[in-house]
Amino acid sequence: MARKRSDKVLVVEIDASGTDVSQRRTPDELVVEEPMTIQLDGHVVATTMRTPGNDYELAVGFCHGDGLLGGAPVTGVRYCANGSALASEFNVVTVETSGRAPVPTPRLSTTSSSCGLCGTENIDELTRRLQPLLADRVVDMDPAVVVGIPSRMFADQPLFASTGAVHAAAVFDADGVVSMVREDVGRHNAVDKVVGALLLEKRLPAHELGLFVSGRASFEMVQKAWAAGFGTVVSVSAPTSLAVQTAHRAGITLYGFARDRRMVRYAPN
Repeated sequence: MARKRSDKVLVVEIDASGTDVSQRRTPDELVVEEPMTIQLDGHVVATTMRTPGNDYELAVGFCHGDGLLGGAPVTGVRYCANGSALASEFNVVTVETSGRAPVPTPRLSTTSSSCGLCGTENIDELTRRLQPLLADRVVDMDPAVVVGIPSRMFADQPLFASTGAVHAAAVFDADGVVSMVREDVGRHNAVDKVVGALLLEKRLPAHELGLFVSGRASFEMVQKAWAAGFGTVVSVSAPTSLAVQTAHRAGITLYGFARDRRMVRYAPN
């Protein structure tokens, strides 16, 4: 079932750029934001605010990025396994592994773009769970190709074009070909949708691919890239200090401020 991703509303535009203040009513388009509960083998693991669409990919990508699958294969994904999908307004998604995933510890609070692990001790936790990427397995991306990625993927952001209120994540290869773009009100959700799609297509680890993220490159973005096996991460804005530390530990090449055919490499430096 196709879900509505934006809403039409009437707004009042106020223009005080001249000597007089003018006001006019005009239609506008807003991105839809709704909660989605993620279950793993019937256990609630999180509730996240997201834009409807690619919900299965989001749920699978979230479970993978947080290490909840424990290496178990995904055998199915569906809406509201324990009740009526219609009654839950298609806002409950269950990822199934036939009971082979470890029993997860749920996040009891609603996740947002600013949530996630934080602190150097959590890099240590990731190091125990994830091995640094091997240089001979990760494709080395030419900076001259990488710098052009932002302009190539903007054409595949229809929801941003109509609302101006969503983030995007994109997958690209060493030739600069953008093969996948996902949009969502949350940066982390957009990345989870990309990772979930690759996992369901059996294309992980993504050693031959790069990940583009809109907004800043937070620790959580680099964590998810590491778990998926991306060797290159490109961000429109700046990274955080913990994101740079994590990229160094993971062996990820991290670029920030990628816009107007310019960018800054933060790792390795």
